[in-house]
Amino acid sequence: MTLRESAIVDPSGKPFVVRGGRGRARADYGRGPDGTTGLNSMPGNAFPYDASNIETQEMGEWFPIIRSPDAEINYFRDRVVARSRDLTRNSGWAAGGVTRILDNVIGTQLRLSATPDYRALALRTGITAFDAEWADDFRRAAEALWRGYANNPGRWNDLARELTVGQQWRLAMRHKLVDGEGLALAYWKPERVGYGCADYATTFQLIDPDRLSNPYQMVDTKRLRGGVEIDDDGVRLAAHIRRAEQNDWYNAVESMTWERVEWEDDDGWQRVYHDFDRDRASQHRGSGIFTPILGHMKMLARYYGVELQAATIAATFGTYVTSPYDPALVQDALGAEADGELNEYQRLRSEWAKERPAVFGGARVPTLFPGEKIEGVDSKHPHGNFAAFAHEMLCVFAAAAGVSVEQVTQDWSRTNYSSARAALMETWKTLMRRRDDFTTNFASPWYATWLREAMDRGQLPLPAGAPDYVEAQAAYARCGWLGPARGYIDGVKEPQGAQVRMETGVSTLRDEAAEQGNDWEEQLDQRQIEIAAFRERDIPLPAWSAEVEGHTESGEGSHDPTSVNYRSA
Repeated sequence: MTLRESAIVDPSGKPFVVRGGRGRARADYGRGPDGTTGLNSMPGNAFPYDASNIETQEMGEWFPIIRSPDAEINYFRDRVVARSRDLTRNSGWAAGGVTRILDNVIGTQLRLSATPDYRALALRTGITAFDAEWADDFRRAAEALWRGYANNPGRWNDLARELTVGQQWRLAMRHKLVDGEGLALAYWKPERVGYGCADYATTFQLIDPDRLSNPYQMVDTKRLRGGVEIDDDGVRLAAHIRRAEQNDWYNAVESMTWERVEWEDDDGWQRVYHDFDRDRASQHRGSGIFTPILGHMKMLARYYGVELQAATIAATFGTYVTSPYDPALVQDALGAEADGELNEYQRLRSEWAKERPAVFGGARVPTLFPGEKIEGVDSKHPHGNFAAFAHEMLCVFAAAAGVSVEQVTQDWSRTNYSSARAALMETWKTLMRRRDDFTTNFASPWYATWLREAMDRGQLPLPAGAPDYVEAQAAYARCGWLGPARGYIDGVKEPQGAQVRMETGVSTLRDEAAEQGNDWEEQLDQRQIEIAAFRERDIPLPAWSAEVEGHTESGEGSHDPTSVNYRSA
């Protein structure tokens, strides 16, 4: 057996010889009766799957390595994130794509829709007072208190008192898109509670994901993965966080100091909130949306620069004048004379233009000396296929980001109603999945942490004998979130479709309102106010209110959440 031959044993134990080198090989085993093994295989091919073939030009040099998800991400994370940030800082397309996703997933804020699981509470405790009426009372109270906490002008929800909850979440989602993950810590600050100050001691701080790392930049170990400490079952125990950014020279000491923050306190109070998209099992750090397309976007940015330079040069050297005279004679004639006077050639040209001015429509235009003519530069830049090429590259970005290419380019000139609606409906699924993932990993846990304090303070209605928050956290903290509206492409057809869906029972007012970012009860309350205002002013009611003409305004059956006291005496 030569140096270019090696013996290999196949899964059945049969030895065979691979010949060749530099990525090329031929295996002499496993042939079928006709000498072929695969759909597109050549005779004599030993590979049952074309994807495993190493004899073709496409596959012969392609040998990626199997690694764990942490080994794939953590070791190269800083380099990939730095490139992604540079791209979003300097590429308008990348920055615009991130903005489109943020505007559709988070907007300015997410609105809480508390939905306590009263059925689970009733089954668990046997307390019949846990019913739909109680759930509605609880919802109204929780949502009102949460609004006061999340939008407090004092920004007491933020440890640094800079952002509202909605602004914190938008920033966390931006980190997730670009850096691959959002990270926050919860703090207990009872000293901030008081008159004119905070209403709650619960406060949150967003953390730059760069600060989540192994102490002293150690390599990953069995129980420490990219700053996340786990146990033998893979349960997250703690996060190791730098006290300052790693390249801040003015915080040099803090940047080399790590704080171990337990994921939960002994009483179950969550302290660390870490949100990222998991692509594989046993993954502990995330990857941003630009990771698969960094090379494409870099080449597109370079291509734009080259085309812009070419167009600038073409515009600079746009036209020139040609003369019938011999170049050597012209060179001598155009030379500067000692007495500073124009040379003979230039003098004749000047006199010619002065004596024979050309006037068109009252405007004077330059004239040429006999034999002269104006030539133009026929530039080939930008290339005729530049727009098509750039559009194709942006399609790759749109596919990776989960949005339509029209949303990336903001060019809807090639789109009709049907194609636009189809594209946005598919995009909406991805955007809703992003919102659901974010609220599951970030928003809902924040609400649950705050709700625990609100219930401990006795601010929520509860029936006698109700279990405390820790005992039934999942039922009490159950909730949904309303985000930005999907909007309408056709303001007539789509609302009519919503009306048909509701009348046929396919959809409900709650579903349709949520799709447009509204709360259905608030809409009904507002309609009630408007109808009363119409009647008070003796103005004919609009068509949509025709069915309420016979409704009495006695207030009978009205629901007052403060009329029932669920607290035991």
